[in-house]
Amino acid sequence: MKKIGLLGGSFDPVHLAHLALARSALDGLGLDQVQLLPAGQPWQRSPLQASPEQRCDMIRLAIAATPGLALNDMEVERDGPTYTVETLRALPPDADYVWLLGADQLANFCTWHAWEEIVSRVGLAVATRPGSSLTPPPDLAAALARLGHQLQQLPFSDMPVSASEIRRRLAQDMPVDDQLPQPVIEYIRTHHLYHD
Repeated sequence: MKKIGLLGGSFDPVHLAHLALARSALDGLGLDQVQLLPAGQPWQRSPLQASPEQRCDMIRLAIAATPGLALNDMEVERDGPTYTVETLRALPPDADYVWLLGADQLANFCTWHAWEEIVSRVGLAVATRPGSSLTPPPDLAAALARLGHQLQQLPFSDMPVSASEIRRRLAQDMPVDDQLPQPVIEYIRTHHLYHD
């Protein structure tokens, strides 16, 4: 069976830390592929600035030169709020899946809709984030133990890159060359994204 990593997010826009995390998972976890899953309407955050089509376009441009990375647009094709568990239910059953997340997301994982079903369907691999613990919350630790699952740690050197800071810099015409792939920067400029 293929081993596939799933990296969800708003990707508003996709940036170099996303790509480094995906590549790290590909190599470090011995995966056949990492799929980037842009969210349609993330239920735990404010509306996104780029459209679903624009975010998918930017991901395609960002991963074009990296074998093993792929776009999975199933969440943006679905109407209504985006719930991870619904995505997992709809995935083809012919692969083993690992959900990739940052340590900052680990702390609030038990607030995710149907989180216990999520951990029963996929493995979890966590990347370090500054100031965030790699220790799962007690309820998650107990659920993993019941299932005989282990929380995998991603060999990832954290990068001080955030999409909100990138959007702020773009709105003020500040450089972002060290934070975004060049084709994504060109796309943002061509489509006049993230400008007030």
